[in-house]
Amino acid sequence: MNLACATCPVRDRAACSVLDDSERENLARRGHHRTLEAGEVLFRAGEKVNACATLTTGALKVTSIDADGQEHILALVHPAGFIGEFFQPFDDHEIVALTQSQVCLFNGPDIESAMDEYPALARALLRRVQEDLHASRSLLALAGKSDAQAQVAGLIMGFAQAASDSPCHPAQKFELPLSRADCANMLGLTIETVSRKITALEKMGAIVRTGKRGIELVDPAQLSDLAAG
Repeated sequence: MNLACATCPVRDRAACSVLDDSERENLARRGHHRTLEAGEVLFRAGEKVNACATLTTGALKVTSIDADGQEHILALVHPAGFIGEFFQPFDDHEIVALTQSQVCLFNGPDIESAMDEYPALARALLRRVQEDLHASRSLLALAGKSDAQAQVAGLIMGFAQAASDSPCHPAQKFELPLSRADCANMLGLTIETVSRKITALEKMGAIVRTGKRGIELVDPAQLSDLAAG
C-alpha cells in the first residue's frame, strides 16, 4: 500500500516531520505501508538487514530468545518509533507486533540515500533512536527494582508517556500494549503479582481499569511517586 502522509497519525511526531511537504512526498515514493497482525514478525533474528520502518499505529516488541527457548522482551516500540539496523549485516533480535499494527516500510538503501539527500532527516532519525533507546533503558531498569509495586507503577507510567502526543504530559487514557504475561516477563515477576499490583493501584485511586486492557490515569502524581519507589 502506498504511503499517505497527509493522513498519517504520527506525521507531526515521526522523524520525517522535519521535512517539508515536497521532501516528504519524495520520501513517500520510496516506501510503502505494511499491516501486521498481532504476533506477526516484522524483522526476524538472523535475517539479513535490508529494511527499516516507522511505526504509525499499534505496538511492537523487540525480543530475544535464549538457549532454553525463553523469550525476553528487550524493548517496546510505540507509534512514531523507528526500527532498523544500519551498521550490522544481520538483525540481532525479533521485532514482533503486539497488536494489529501498521508501519511505513523502506528498503535500507532507500532510507540511506534519503538521509544523504536530507541531512535534517538523518539528524531527526538519530534523535528518535536516542529517545527510543532511553525509553527502553528506563523500562529495563524497572526489572532491577526490589519493590514490585514500584515496578508495575513505573511500567504503567512508561506506557502512559509513550501513548501521549505531548512530551510533557502522560496520556490520560490508553490501552496497555502488553498482556499481563508479557508485563511479568519484562519485570521478572509472576502474572499473579502483576495482577495484584494493578488492583492495588486501582484501590489507591491512582488508576482506573476500563475494559480488558484500558487504563485511565486518575492521579498521575501518585503513580509517579509510587514508580520512584
